Amino acid sequence: MSQADTGAVLAEIVEAAAEVILPFWRTGVTVETKSDESPVTEADRAGEALILARLQAAFPGVPVVAEEAVSASGAPASIAERFFLVDPLDGTKAFVRGEAHYTVNIGLVQRGVPVAGAVCAPATGEVWFTAPAGALKRQIGERGGSPVRVRRPHPADLLALSSHTLKPEQDEALRAKYGYVRRQAMDSSIKFCILAEGGADLYPRHGTTMEWDIAAGHAVLVAAGGRVTTPEGEPFVYGKADQGFKNGWFVARGG
Repeated sequence: MSQADTGAVLAEIVEAAAEVILPFWRTGVTVETKSDESPVTEADRAGEALILARLQAAFPGVPVVAEEAVSASGAPASIAERFFLVDPLDGTKAFVRGEAHYTVNIGLVQRGVPVAGAVCAPATGEVWFTAPAGALKRQIGERGGSPVRVRRPHPADLLALSSHTLKPEQDEALRAKYGYVRRQAMDSSIKFCILAEGGADLYPRHGTTMEWDIAAGHAVLVAAGGRVTTPEGEPFVYGKADQGFKNGWFVARGG
């Protein structure tokens, strides 16, 4: 399989995982607390089990770093140049609250760079994925997809996306650094997809994330014409096994 075809295959897998996860939504599913104090549900585990099986069948021999497997058994001490990052349910807190901003994520990393990815929002049926000529979006069940592209920013009206946990003093500091005028808070990696389809201008994250949280969204955003860098403008790299796959700060931008 060529790398150009990978995004379409990953789109099919995240759609299948979404169909497993969606029946748990708004059902009062039991929430457990992991060692890092983050929540996990049966939906997370069921989605990850499907993804791991489908990746093994489609990409035999390519290693996978997946959130719940890492939580259960620890992160690998080293990783190959080419590997998958999987977050079966990003935005578990939103999922538990019954909100729609949660996602299924698979990203393929090659030599530190996310080169293919797919993100699905089960509650809305939206799917974003990389393609040979850019990034595509479709609804679950559709064939193909429609191209999406970042928008050209207007400095006088920059819209930033953020997590709900951003504190007022953090917002003030980020506004001063990045110059945004408006801010919209939402959970999960869907923020990358909103940037990719031209719905906002930037997403600065001066806080902790894990590689599996953002690799798929990073790939989609870059395919749509955007970029993800450190706050200093340096390349944002993956495969940080020596750091437990933990990310530093980043800023994601549209056009």
